[in-house]
Amino acid sequence: MLLRLFALAVLALPLAAPAAQPAPKAASARVTSPDGRIAVDLSSDPDGRPIYSVSRDGKALLAPSHLGFLLADTPKLDRAFAVTQPRTRSFDETWEQPWGERRQIRNHYNELRVTLKETAKTARRLDLVFRVYDDGLGFRYEFPQQASLPQLNIREELTEFVLAQPATTWWIPAGEWNREEYLYHRTPVEEVGIAQTPITFKLANGTHLSIHEAALIDYSGMNLTRVEGRRFKALLTPGLDGVKVRRQAPFNTPWRTVQIADDAAGLAMSSLILNLNDPNVLGDVSWVKPMKYVGVWWEMHQDLKTWSSGPRHGATNENVMKHIDFAAKNGFGGVLVEGWNVGWDGDWFGNGDDFSFTRSYPDFDLEKLSAYAKSKGVEIIGHHETSANAAHYESQMEAAFDLYQQVGVHAVKTGYVSDAGEAKVIGADGKRHYAWHEGQDMARHHLKVVTEAAKRHISINAHEPIKDTGLRRTWPNTIDREGARGMEYSAWGNPGNPPEHEANLVFTRLLAGPMDYTPGIFGMKTRAPDGVATTWAKQLALYVVIYSPLQMAADLLENYEANPRPFQFIKDVPVDWEDTRVLNGEVGDYVTIARKDRHSDNWYLGAVSDEEARTLKAPLAFLDKGRKYTAQIYRDGDKANWKTAREDIVIEEREVTSADTLTLKLAPGGGQAIRFIAR
Repeated sequence: MLLRLFALAVLALPLAAPAAQPAPKAASARVTSPDGRIAVDLSSDPDGRPIYSVSRDGKALLAPSHLGFLLADTPKLDRAFAVTQPRTRSFDETWEQPWGERRQIRNHYNELRVTLKETAKTARRLDLVFRVYDDGLGFRYEFPQQASLPQLNIREELTEFVLAQPATTWWIPAGEWNREEYLYHRTPVEEVGIAQTPITFKLANGTHLSIHEAALIDYSGMNLTRVEGRRFKALLTPGLDGVKVRRQAPFNTPWRTVQIADDAAGLAMSSLILNLNDPNVLGDVSWVKPMKYVGVWWEMHQDLKTWSSGPRHGATNENVMKHIDFAAKNGFGGVLVEGWNVGWDGDWFGNGDDFSFTRSYPDFDLEKLSAYAKSKGVEIIGHHETSANAAHYESQMEAAFDLYQQVGVHAVKTGYVSDAGEAKVIGADGKRHYAWHEGQDMARHHLKVVTEAAKRHISINAHEPIKDTGLRRTWPNTIDREGARGMEYSAWGNPGNPPEHEANLVFTRLLAGPMDYTPGIFGMKTRAPDGVATTWAKQLALYVVIYSPLQMAADLLENYEANPRPFQFIKDVPVDWEDTRVLNGEVGDYVTIARKDRHSDNWYLGAVSDEEARTLKAPLAFLDKGRKYTAQIYRDGDKANWKTAREDIVIEEREVTSADTLTLKLAPGGGQAIRFIAR
């Protein structure tokens, strides 16, 4: 039914256009990237429909693709437009991330702005803005205030992306019940259906593209539907009625983005999404603290404890204090506690109305435990599961954040568990309505959560969230999110996550931003049929490969206590980085990433493979020249295999310099993690 609603939106588009005004004489404009390799051409077809195309090194990447809108109460915006007033400018700055995968980011682009003006009597107008970088481009529509179009009630965008070449595509379906939590399909481009973004393409000539969006604010999330051949069209997430977006002019749409690179490794190095967001509006955000954490969590997924009250309740004073002591002993900054608040008994998944975000179960003393954690140099990480009942959550959210501020909780994991299309919001009529997780109403909700939290110096880690579109640059307390299949599927999923999953995520979901994947599992046998389909060495490598400013040591505490040698890497690895280098990779096959600690001269390397054994070369040119390093290596043993010998790990040391090249031998489903200690 949910997919059908998406499909009906496509079928509802008119098959034949009404009589158009005489088309204006076609005009054109061009803008290129700073290095001159990428070119965007903008013009109009014989009917006055604006079109753009993209080439790189003179070869077409996107063939002529149409632009426009289908409106609910006025003729659509796509015909009889004149392309006028082309203006160009260049911009070049370097800005500093308060936290992130690299400290310094260069924001260097050439911009083209044109005004589209109708030749009809209404003479409606809008601006199209293209920003072209060396690593891709973004474009958006900007609507000025005007008497002929004071408000837009958007039924659909008519934005197209027409691939000019055959391609292999990695994608997950949109409009299905499980939100963003699907395994990635790898198909020819012609076999894509309705897809979420980011969606990744490898063209016939080897060039890699990813289509996504940036700065999704007060707007409906964009999906892509393949219309025919290699032609894709934007498909906005449905609203509460036939209108998908309601906005008063003036306003800007989100940026539609195309990341471009020679290879997969280059794609993963892109900063395009962040650069297309506005700078930090919160000022001093030194209170936003990246950290590693443990939690009352995995034991529930293993059905050893429960979120609900009763004899197996996980969020008890005794159990939480045990986790606090463990965190303090091993240098972790936080302890996540799920199931602490009233509301988990009964059908919490179905409605969420029973949750209280200020009332604890009797066996959990928030004030006492927060004080105990503080005395140990640790913080409680709060938890607000909403069952996607945004209406109910907003009625208590400010009081809940006030409580956390009072007891010293500075990070909150929110949750929106429910089937897609089953979120609950308050509409303009003041009544409660069902909504999609990525519709305009939920976009507003998620930003409200972040801004209210920021007032109290609280960071947000959203699960079952709206997609990441780089808003962490503007609101740096948007510290993390889930938004894909995480490690929990390896606890109970049928199937669990396959060995290729993480090598897919790096080049798909993670192009949008960090992910709270929750790695670090040593107990390989779980409720999932295949257990955790990796080796121990790969679990360690994920701390470098999967970027997250909040990294969980997700396993049961006793598994770490029983295995102190491999656990040492989890204790040592940072979460905040000075620099990042993607050394190699192929989508869904393998990847090697090196990152430099923001607070020392040490580097860390992680490499992971899919179900195949691989031998990869890792040149160490990223290390400081003329300096010696001790490489602490955690590698797959000779018998390691994700099916038969997951715990086979070798831990060894050697001296290296920047002139060395390491040979990384990865087992099937395996990996390698290395800590380079500067001397």
